[in-house]
Amino acid sequence: MARLSITRCRILRDKIEPVPNPSPIKDIFEVTINPESYSRRYAVAYNGTGRAGHAPIGQAAAAAEFARTEAERISFDLVIDGTGVVEAARGKPVSDEIARLRDITYTYQGEDHEPNPVELNWGEELKAFRARLTAMDVDYTLFKPDGAPLRAKVRLEFIEAQTPREVAVKADKQSPDLTHLVRVRAGDTLPNLCQRIYNDPSAYLKVAALNGLDGFRALEPNTLLRFPPLR
Repeated sequence: MARLSITRCRILRDKIEPVPNPSPIKDIFEVTINPESYSRRYAVAYNGTGRAGHAPIGQAAAAAEFARTEAERISFDLVIDGTGVVEAARGKPVSDEIARLRDITYTYQGEDHEPNPVELNWGEELKAFRARLTAMDVDYTLFKPDGAPLRAKVRLEFIEAQTPREVAVKADKQSPDLTHLVRVRAGDTLPNLCQRIYNDPSAYLKVAALNGLDGFRALEPNTLLRFPPLR
């Protein structure tokens, strides 16, 4: 049976990826009991609604204008059991497991000056989802006579993690008044891309100079090119 895993990641210049050669103890938290469910939240932000969502004074109704899509959010509950009932959890004290989960998702990393992003994996619907922890609530529900926890319910909330370059590529905005970061596909030429973005194929010379290109007809696939507003 596949189990949900949370893997520590690192931030490179233009992408987020799991740490190299991750340690099963220090860098990967694999649950012993899969969550019963999880929630995904998609949201869109609009301008023009005024403060607190009210129409501006003197205007009958606010015109909602698209501003941006918000980062996706995922949340779920985990049960961490140390009673010995769950075979995969035997020999794993609840306090140690919570400390390990907290270190991977929450603890401030001095070298990076922030907590690590993580990668969530569980089946095809939750595959290689890069995220940052926004909240972790722990409810201890069962104890040994000495007060040591035997069971805990952990509520985790994550927000999608992306670098500025990944955000730009994903957005693929079409307005010529915005800076574009375009990933070249097979068959693309600079005049064709300029036609698509600026509606002006003759802008290819300016774009070639801005990106330090000598040639413009045969572009290397997967190259990222910058298309800033042209004045």
